[in-house]
Amino acid sequence: MTHIAELKQGLDTLALTLNDDQLDLLGRYLALLAKWNQTYNLTAIRQEERMVSYHLLDSLSLVPHLAGGSRMLDVGSGGGMPGIPTAIARPDMQVVLLDSNHKKTTFLRQVAAELGLANVQVVTDRVEAYQPEVKFDRITSRAFSELAEFVRLTRHLLAAGGQYVAMKGVYPYEEIALLPQGVAVSEVLPVTVPGLDAERHLVRMVLQ
Repeated sequence: MTHIAELKQGLDTLALTLNDDQLDLLGRYLALLAKWNQTYNLTAIRQEERMVSYHLLDSLSLVPHLAGGSRMLDVGSGGGMPGIPTAIARPDMQVVLLDSNHKKTTFLRQVAAELGLANVQVVTDRVEAYQPEVKFDRITSRAFSELAEFVRLTRHLLAAGGQYVAMKGVYPYEEIALLPQGVAVSEVLPVTVPGLDAERHLVRMVLQ
């Protein structure tokens, strides 16, 4: 099965519809990730065929849960997950990729330029020091930190009425228990990622 065929099959399972141009962009992103990964160590996953489920479909599982959002921050974006696939799937959404690692943001800028992603902005900065002109109505991360630390470092970046949508593996009981006052978990959604034999959950949080 080709990468695109696997991707199409996975998108059907996620009930996510993308056009041929979007599928082409995802395929080109995958090729760039595999190429740059040989030098920049962007991901521990080396095989392109594994990247389809571990990176593309895992990232895209977030997209159906971003309804109502128009401006998203991907904290600790690394190789661009989930920000790049989200930006491709949601061209109407402004996506900021934030990472303090210069090599990784160099890669992200190259991806945005080569793929013509006008809705992507790449920022090289520490999250606690980042001061954007406009705050975000959705803030996400994938394996950035524990939930309490994630919220502590990003409170100044969430717009009034905004939501955190954090990507996690197993149900994070302990992390939720350690959340500070003023942070409410509105839901924890189990997510099935096609081709990935591992637990995934999305944790939606709001500031009270």
